[in-house]
Amino acid sequence: MSTRIIKCPNCGVFNTNKEYCENCGELISHQKKREIKAEAVKQEQIKEAIHDIENPNLAERLKKSPNAFYRAVGWVLYSVLAVVSAIGAGLAWIIAMVAAG
Repeated sequence: MSTRIIKCPNCGVFNTNKEYCENCGELISHQKKREIKAEAVKQEQIKEAIHDIENPNLAERLKKSPNAFYRAVGWVLYSVLAVVSAIGAGLAWIIAMVAAG
């Protein structure tokens, strides 16, 4: 293993094969910083996924309502959104085929 000499950006002390500065305790290892940042990104993605699962859209919430009227409105809204999305996808496909020649 090679010797790594890293200068602390906080206090300017040179450290040999250390992840943290001996003088001030500042994190100086770039590899460790990348690992910490990757873990933070992973945790943020997990939080976003949990938020998406726990907070469904309006149509999904209405479909699960105990009130029959709200359930019916939820299904109608869901169906309308599905039909509009299918029409939009069909139009996009037609436009792409016309553009492709």
